[in-house]
Amino acid sequence: MRESKSQKVERATEIAKMLVQMYKRRKTVLTWSSPWECLVAIQLSAQCTDKRVNIVTPPLFARLPNVKAFAEVPSLELEEMIHSTGFYRNKSKNIKGAAQIVVREFDGRVPETMDELLKLPGMARKSANVLLFNAFDKVEGVAVDTHVMRITDLLGLISAGARKNPVKIEKEMMELLPKKYWGLFSLLITEHGREVCIARRPQCERCKFNQICPGSLV
Repeated sequence: MRESKSQKVERATEIAKMLVQMYKRRKTVLTWSSPWECLVAIQLSAQCTDKRVNIVTPPLFARLPNVKAFAEVPSLELEEMIHSTGFYRNKSKNIKGAAQIVVREFDGRVPETMDELLKLPGMARKSANVLLFNAFDKVEGVAVDTHVMRITDLLGLISAGARKNPVKIEKEMMELLPKKYWGLFSLLITEHGREVCIARRPQCERCKFNQICPGSLV
C-alpha cells in the first residue's frame, strides 16, 4: 500500500525519536578543540576512518596550533603530516587554501553560515552541515554521507529519483523531519550504520527498525 506524505513524515519522525533513544552520542567522534580544528578533522575524514583521523590530528594540531600556521605551512610538509589519511595531496591543497581564505577574508575566524562555508575549498554541504552542528550548535540542513544515503533508501524514506544524490536526499529529509532532528539524525544514522545496519552484513534480526523498514531481511 502506497505511503502518503503525512504517513512518511510520521514514520521518519518516529525513526528519529528511536535513534535518539538507541544511541547516546550527540557530537562527532572526531577530536578537536576549536572550529578550525573541527574543519580540518572533517576534511581529513573524507575516505578515511575517524579512528585514523584521531591518530593524525593531535601531532598535527600541536605542530600547527592555529589557522595562520596552516595558511603558512609548506604544502609538502602538510602532505607529509596527513599522508596516512589518504588523498593527502588534495586534502592538503584544500585545507591550506581554506586556511588562507579564513585568514584573509574572515580575520582568522571560521565563518558560521552555510553560504560562507561553501566558499572554502573542500567544503560541500555535508561537511558544512557537520561543522555547523558540531562547532557552532547551528543547524541548516541534514548532513548526507554514505550511511545516510544507504539507510534512508533501505528505510523507504527517499524517492527513487533522490537515490545516490546527496542534495536531493537532504532536501527530502528536511521535508520529512522536524528541524530539531536534522543535526542528530545524520550522526545517529551513522552510528546505526556502523553498529547494526552494516553495509555488507546488515543485522536485521536485531535491528529495532525491522518492522518498519521495507529493506529488512527479517
